[in-house]
Amino acid sequence: MADIIKQIYDAVVEGKVEEASSAVQDALNSGLEAEEILNKSLISAMDLVGQRFGEGEIFIPQVLWSAKAMQAAMDLLKPHFTSSRSKDVGKVVIGTARGDIHDIGKNLVAIMLEGAGFQVIDLGVDVEPEGFVEKAIEEKADVIAVSALLTTTMQSMGDVVSLVKERNLPSVKVIIGGAPVDGAFCEEIGADAYGIDAMDGVRKVKELLSR
Repeated sequence: MADIIKQIYDAVVEGKVEEASSAVQDALNSGLEAEEILNKSLISAMDLVGQRFGEGEIFIPQVLWSAKAMQAAMDLLKPHFTSSRSKDVGKVVIGTARGDIHDIGKNLVAIMLEGAGFQVIDLGVDVEPEGFVEKAIEEKADVIAVSALLTTTMQSMGDVVSLVKERNLPSVKVIIGGAPVDGAFCEEIGADAYGIDAMDGVRKVKELLSR
């Protein structure tokens, strides 16, 4: 069993999509539980990928291949998760800010959140502030995650925060992320947290829900 877990781990770290899928299927066929596969191989593999990326050892292309391997593995595991699993962790509505169509970072965060056990509702790109908030209300989401790559679209993040407050939704936390975002901007608009990168974003979401 340990060998197959290591195979999955290595395949994700190295961004080998087909090998990751094959190893996960073998693990399921051998009787391993989906949660065990996730916790013992996928999450730790992406933790290492995030660490290497943060230290400058690897770059976005390698991270994306690892994310694709992770997604392929998750697609096989999802039908096997217990129905209570996502409810226990939390629900996140995610999308890119109004006017922004750059979704690589957002997609990576969404995959990482799913890998960490969150239920993710991905609204895609160029999402109006009202779209985030209405979906969060509809889905009874715990967190709204807004991504932006362009400085010209950052103000829309502030509009999301303002709308959450206007609708009196204290239980809904707002996290922002993207290249132009920093702590000062997060504080300026009153967001609950910001993620430096995808892995940090997942950590911050966990922290928000543990308070």
